[in-house]
Amino acid sequence: MGQNIKALRNRIKSVDSTLHLTKAMGLVASSKIKRANEAMLKGRSYKEALQKTINLLSNSTECQKSPYLQDRGDKRTRIIVIAGDRGMAGGYNANIFRLMRNYEGAEVIALGKRACDRYSKPFKSSEHFTSIDAYNIALSQCGDFLKGNFDKLLVVSTEYVSVMSQEPMVTQLLPIQKGEKVKSNTIFEPDELSILNLVVVEYVAGVLTALVRESFACEVTARRSAMDSAGKNATEMIEELQLSYNRARQSAITQEITEIVAGSGN
Repeated sequence: MGQNIKALRNRIKSVDSTLHLTKAMGLVASSKIKRANEAMLKGRSYKEALQKTINLLSNSTECQKSPYLQDRGDKRTRIIVIAGDRGMAGGYNANIFRLMRNYEGAEVIALGKRACDRYSKPFKSSEHFTSIDAYNIALSQCGDFLKGNFDKLLVVSTEYVSVMSQEPMVTQLLPIQKGEKVKSNTIFEPDELSILNLVVVEYVAGVLTALVRESFACEVTARRSAMDSAGKNATEMIEELQLSYNRARQSAITQEITEIVAGSGN
């Protein structure tokens, strides 16, 4: 009986320690959510503006000559995988890696410690990813695309649907996909093709930055939800263990009293 009481006491301490950890991680995630959401919304706005410009250019007759619009198939696919720097975020990282199973054999560029560890790549933080980092990657990838080193450039990231829902998604960066044709009086100088070839690097960098920021917003939101859920479960478990502990102690006390009474009768 004594061993059972000791085991329950140790278990309560262990779960209580976990509860403090989940509360701390939840508070840290909560403190980052507002800033992450603001950055995500700014990134989305910039991405939409870039997309409108690209749509106008890619639908012009002159721009059909651009190598950035040429579809070469998908035999040599290169993928930028965006995961988190940390775990304890529910299914955030697992969902990304599950989606990547559809791209076995693809060349991977990893962003986020979890992705870098999984694919044995040099560490690149997703939380502290900057527009300069994005531009350097875009410049390198656009150069490799023009050299014919790969046929398609994709980004596997996470879309922020709501506080309770974040979904993994795939975005194609290269070759550029033509959007819906819209009427416009915009005049590009010196010509559409020259402007397109110049703006592609900025477009790839802008979209990549937006996707990283949205993924990070998903990560901290998922982590807070996971820590809230873990905290509730830990609290319930402590209550159940405390009840079992009290019963065990009561039983032990009752047994001791019974033995004392029986001994005094002898």
